[in-house]
Amino acid sequence: MNPDAEIVALQLGRPPRGHWRVAVRCPHDRPCVISVAPLLEDGTPFPTTFWLTCPHLGEAVSKLESTGETAAWTDRIAGDAALTAAMTAADAAYRVARAAEAGGADPVPSVGVAGQADPLVVKCLHARLAAFLAGIADPIGAAMPDGLRESGAGTVCRDDRCGRAI
Repeated sequence: MNPDAEIVALQLGRPPRGHWRVAVRCPHDRPCVISVAPLLEDGTPFPTTFWLTCPHLGEAVSKLESTGETAAWTDRIAGDAALTAAMTAADAAYRVARAAEAGGADPVPSVGVAGQADPLVVKCLHARLAAFLAGIADPIGAAMPDGLRESGAGTVCRDDRCGRAI
């Protein structure tokens, strides 16, 4: 098994599904975000293109979600025309990126980030951060590093736990 595959399997607690590649590495040079092809080997649609694999970030984002940040973002979007436009643009960019991973045509065109049909409903902050780190101008993902710093988690683990696990 190649070192990235071993680390990603340890990060996820299982081997990743489908064809994937490392999209973003952390400062320790470990996989942080993977990009997954939108169809699994058996043809099953897999709409989550960018997957946050970093356990440090995953745990920190889960804590933010547990405090109600997901619902708070949906509320913010409803009252902010500029944020609405930015969310719609991020959703469109995500669909373009997914089509690129598929080799041209998006096999899951009915959904965007985190499998959401409505780009103005927030389902998963992990997916938003992964998309942002992978280069999508997602306004929620862009705000996440500030929230992680404010929570005390920071954006990088201090101990390279993924490197120690292999």
